[in-house]
Amino acid sequence: MKIIRIGAGAGYSGDRIPPAVELAEKGDLDYLVFECLAERTIALAQLERSKDARLGFDPLLRDRMEAVLLTCAAKGVKIITNMGAANPQAAGEEIINIARELGLDRLKVAVVQGDDVLSRIRDDKLILLESGAPLQSLGNSVLSANAYIGAEALVRALGLGADVIITGRVADPALFLAPLIHEFGWSMSDWQKMGQGTVVGHLLECAGQVTGGYFADPGYRDVPDLARLGFPLAEVSADGSAIITKVEGSGGCVTTATCTAQLLYEIENPASYLQPDVVADFSGVTLTQVGPDRVRIEGAKGHQRPATLKVTVGYREGFIGEGQISYAGLGAEARGRLALDVLRQRLESSGIHALDSRYELIGVNSIHGQTLACGYEPYEVRARVAMRVATRKEAERVANEVEAMYLNGPAGGGGVTKSVREVIAAVSTLIPRELVQITVTTMEL
Repeated sequence: MKIIRIGAGAGYSGDRIPPAVELAEKGDLDYLVFECLAERTIALAQLERSKDARLGFDPLLRDRMEAVLLTCAAKGVKIITNMGAANPQAAGEEIINIARELGLDRLKVAVVQGDDVLSRIRDDKLILLESGAPLQSLGNSVLSANAYIGAEALVRALGLGADVIITGRVADPALFLAPLIHEFGWSMSDWQKMGQGTVVGHLLECAGQVTGGYFADPGYRDVPDLARLGFPLAEVSADGSAIITKVEGSGGCVTTATCTAQLLYEIENPASYLQPDVVADFSGVTLTQVGPDRVRIEGAKGHQRPATLKVTVGYREGFIGEGQISYAGLGAEARGRLALDVLRQRLESSGIHALDSRYELIGVNSIHGQTLACGYEPYEVRARVAMRVATRKEAERVANEVEAMYLNGPAGGGGVTKSVREVIAAVSTLIPRELVQITVTTMEL
């Protein structure tokens, strides 16, 4: 019986590289997938591209390809990734350059483009899903608009014999669904298969989360050898059922508990998980431990795909000025609170218009607020002020006021850090899928 082995080489843009190398070398894979785009990542990439047309793809593209490309080429492992971000064409050219530098004499790269729909979203009828406001309410602050495309173009690229597929905004599970459609010849209107392939992709898309990362809690949910956390792979059969596992001897664990945690991750309605390829139904999914670090997943269903595609809209939302300062020893909390009170008074009287602000003591009330404060006198605290404002100059003034606490605040302040950064926010809308025109081009070494 034909089994396709797909490994998850990354779960976000800055993910670790050694586990992907381990998968490439020891995973006996057919495909290695790098999922590296979060909601705001592509907007930030568009900002980079606007400054330099050669940029806009994932900054770790070169590091990842240098680490795995030779091994994957030697073993016949195909690579699929959304590291093209805002500039898949430039990313494809970079991969060809890397392959040449590594001494490869043959490589076919497919570039999938068309998710960038910025020029097509000027319709004043489009509504922001988060607020119900019209898209036009964002005015000239809009920076990017990228539609979540599905598996179809990736399948087309595999049909062209691509060794590496580089793309931008693709729905995360579709990166894993595409090779299954290609290998098993699934019809893209077989909603049952699309649903089952999507649940496999959903379990793999966050990489180390399903092998114990973002799961470990000492004494409650212990994860062995977390320092050497391995990334997962799936052994998938033609009926869509799969076993989630990892490289033997790698750190972490694959259990029904880790898989359940990932199955429910970022799922609003398990019975109606909207994807470009299918409306997946995970409500009947079963997870069965069939061996050490081996969990069988089956039972996903699906319904006809939506008529619309989700679009992530990135826009400029001002600047954040931030500063932090530490206080330690007896009375540390009292001095930290005094510092925050002084900073609040100074900033409120400075004429700076705050769009949003935070005054907090890290380790005391910065996450749960004062109602769930620790209830004892800490020996060290770190005061933090962060303020979102309209201009960079105002943000710099906020950060500088915190630095000034060295000589103009309570005793014993130290370890000041400050930063100013532009805020790139993300919201969503829906557009008819026929507005998205996808192209697949190839380049060869």
